[in-house]
Formats: sequence, C-alpha cells, structure tokens
Amino acid sequence: MIALDAMGGDHAPHEIVAGAVHAVREHGLRVVLVGPPRVLYEALADHDAAKEIPIVRAEEALAMNEGALASLRRPRSSIAIACHLVRRGEAAAVVSAGSTAGIVATCRLRLKSLPGVMRPAIAVALPTLPKPTILLDAGANAEVKPEMLVQFAHLGAAYAQTAFGIDKPRVALLTIGTEAEKGNKVVKRAHELLGGVGGFVGNVEGYDLLTGVADVVVTDGFTGNVALKTMEGAVRYAFGELRETINTSAMARLGALLQKGRLRELQQRLDAEAYGGAVLLGLSGTVVIAHGSSRAKGITAACRLAADLSKGGIVARIGERVAHKSHRLW
Repeated sequence: MIALDAMGGDHAPHEIVAGAVHAVREHGLRVVLVGPPRVLYEALADHDAAKEIPIVRAEEALAMNEGALASLRRPRSSIAIACHLVRRGEAAAVVSAGSTAGIVATCRLRLKSLPGVMRPAIAVALPTLPKPTILLDAGANAEVKPEMLVQFAHLGAAYAQTAFGIDKPRVALLTIGTEAEKGNKVVKRAHELLGGVGGFVGNVEGYDLLTGVADVVVTDGFTGNVALKTMEGAVRYAFGELRETINTSAMARLGALLQKGRLRELQQRLDAEAYGGAVLLGLSGTVVIAHGSSRAKGITAACRLAADLSKGGIVARIGERVAHKSHRLW
C-alpha cells in the first residue's frame, strides 16, 4: 500500500488524485489517499473512482512555501499522517509532491533514521544512458562531514542496485577536479576514506554528471541541489532554443518532422516526471518526493517507484550496509 499525500504539490488535489487513479487502474498498485475526505471524495467522483481508493483523514496540509519548521507547526498534516501509516505498518511507502524541506523534516521526525545512519540523503536519477546516474545528496544536508559522504556512497549504491538493477555500481565524488587532492577539506578527507572501498572510482567534475562515467555521484546537499537545478534549467533552455530554431524556416520544420520520433524519445528521456521524483534514503521507511509541479503522469511514476523500492527491500538493504560497515559498495 502506498500512502499518497493528496494535498502536496502545486496541482493538488486533482492531479494527485488523477495520478493515483491511473496507478491503481493501469498498474495494479494499492494506494491510500491522505487528506480532507470531502475534497478527495469529490475529486475521486470525477473519475468514478470513489469506491476504488480508500481515504485517510488529514485536515491540515503543508503549503508549498513552508519550510522545515512546518513539520512542528502542523503535526496532523497530510504528510505526517502518511508517515504514521508507514510507521504503523499500514502502508509500505510515502509519496508526496509537497514542499521538499517540509517533507524531509516531517519524515525525519516521524519515521526516524535507520540505526547507524548519520543523516538521510535525497537521491535523484539523472537521464544518462544506458541507465540513470544517481546523484545524492540533492538538498537534504547543506553541510556534511566526510563520514557522511562515505555513507551517502553506500545509500546511493543500494538505490542503484534496487531501482535500476546495477549490480556493481561505480561510485564517484563530485568536486572541482579529478585529481585526489582537488576539493575542500571535507571532500579530500572523504576521498581518503573511500580510497580503500571497492567500487569507488575517484573524483568527477560537473561536466561528467550526464556522461555516464559513474553510476552514483556523491556530494553535499548544497552542491547537489545547485547542480540539479542548473541541469534542469539548461535542459529547458536547450529545448526552448530548439523550438525557436525549428520555427525559423520551412526546411527546419521539415527536418524536425523527419526526426519527430527521435525528438519525442529525447524529450521523454529528459522529462523529470518520467523518473518518479527523488528518494529520501536512510529512513526506516520508503519516501519518494515527486516534483512540486507534477501532473498525474508524475504522480503515477512516483507511486510506481515507491512500490518498486518497497518490493526490492531498499530499507533493509541500506540497514544491512550500515550495520556491517561494508568495505565494498557492491
């Protein structure tokens, strides 16, 4: 069962409900909506699905502009109730498109970190080929210690194995040069600690993020979030320029028509909603954070990702790695 925060996101609750309906009908997932019953029953009625998806009451919701302190101000919010369902064993995972800061703070408070985990980290899938590259931390921890970066490497490796079937993930540190001595004190010390760990391939720079040279790229949350937002902006800019170029002449439009299939394939691969969102790793429950602007398609993908990770035992995998302090990443 997936506990879906129906009130989180720019387009809640209608797009959230539509995504839940699609996840249930097209993919056979079990979903419970968390939010105000009257509003959600009306949204479900629009899809003739009032009897298909259960609802758990939550009269409060975190606004998209609320930060971490909202988790304390609103103890009965929809995301908090979703976490309680997981903690009580009534749901296997939480999915929300709400405020990232609010989700991270609430989930850390309600679900707690796994024993031995210093800090949970946000992992995102970058659209590299043949399989995605995992970037973490993407925003949960602005300041880190070297030991935390080492632990992030293990969290990311477990995610790569569980979600994308990468048996032996190659893990790298994101810094300002490929040489071992490049970077600040934290990164250089983390490189020393990871030097003897099987699966570590060294440092990478920003331009390596989409080249597939590593399966998992580790950094602090400040750097990771800036890198992620920069790539998202660059992709939007590139597609905007491409549309402008296509419309400059009849010959350009003809060329685009001939390449229509390839262009559509590229657009789908670079669509953030296709990956289901980010995953908050290191807690005692599975948490998927969908993009705040997610429509129904993105919510469905987030529910599928949450179900796959739960089925693959991502929480247990991470717990075993941390408990045994493995000297290998795979």
